[in-house]
Amino acid sequence: MKYNRIYNFSAGPAMMPEEVLEEIAAEMMNYHGSGMSVMEMSHRSDTFQTILNQTEESLRQLMHIPDTYEVLFIQGGGTLQFAMVPMNLMKNGVACYVETGAWSQKAIREARKYGDVRVIASSADRNFTYIPDCSDLDIPDNADYVYICENETINGTTYSRLPNTKGKILVSDQSSMFLSRPCNVEDYGLIWAGLQKNVGPAGMAVVIIRRDLLREDLPTFVPTYLNYKTHADAGSLYNTPNCWAIYCCGKVCRHLLKNGGLEVMDARNREKAALLYDFLDKSRFFTCAVEPQDRSLMNVPFFTPSPAQDAEVVAAAKAAGFENLKGHKSVGGLRASIYNAMPREGVEALVNFLRMTEASFQ
Repeated sequence: MKYNRIYNFSAGPAMMPEEVLEEIAAEMMNYHGSGMSVMEMSHRSDTFQTILNQTEESLRQLMHIPDTYEVLFIQGGGTLQFAMVPMNLMKNGVACYVETGAWSQKAIREARKYGDVRVIASSADRNFTYIPDCSDLDIPDNADYVYICENETINGTTYSRLPNTKGKILVSDQSSMFLSRPCNVEDYGLIWAGLQKNVGPAGMAVVIIRRDLLREDLPTFVPTYLNYKTHADAGSLYNTPNCWAIYCCGKVCRHLLKNGGLEVMDARNREKAALLYDFLDKSRFFTCAVEPQDRSLMNVPFFTPSPAQDAEVVAAAKAAGFENLKGHKSVGGLRASIYNAMPREGVEALVNFLRMTEASFQ
């Protein structure tokens, strides 16, 4: 069946691979002869336990996750992790954060409710258009961890080199670049990611945490549900999980494995991003403010000469079949999110549209 699909440049929820959506559609009413949809299935059933096990195994295989790490599927999406990280990891009550944009700022504000947060590097001086030098950070001896947002969805920056944490635990919000490129999990103590960018529907986060960081001695104010150990001990089944998101996550992971894994996705994503950035760098109408060495491959913010022209381009793009190109309200302009599922043809079509739009304004 042919569907009237558009190019959806949303920052999330975002495009999913069409092959995966077709598989999900085929199984919607009757999953593998069960007579039920996964959405109707008991999370305590053998069938769903198999789905959960397969999802975790596929993710472990895709990312080469060592046995020394737990993989947790936790409801609440990414924003809940802003609180869970300090609740679980602040032993000394001191944490270091690198401030690189809107999402690291939100994490900082939340963490300050639970302890002393030191902002050890920031790119606020140039409106978060670059990643600060993190090679020699001033990290206090009693710091519990160093936290980064590895890809800023709104500001369009990403790390090309991880910070030197001087032996401290590295925590990374990978939400908008998760599964877009290879990742050495052992460089981190904890990785978390909301699913709705590259992996599936909204409403759940994947947490990959080193087992020695799981704790029983959390402060009494920490709810049972917000202890990572609760989820690890229960195999992500402490309560009814987001079964649908777990199922979709597994589908996407197996799709990526079948299509070459993260090395292949990285090459494709670099090619797609280069098409768009090359056009923007040569344009005399559109501009990209992010420093070239720190540009995200997933989220590309750009601007016309004025907010009024930004709005005109967004309206024209929608009429031409390009959805969700309006920039985030905090920064304005336009933004194209070109996650794994965005085909090269979609980026080529966008560049052609922008080229014609530029000519119409001259």
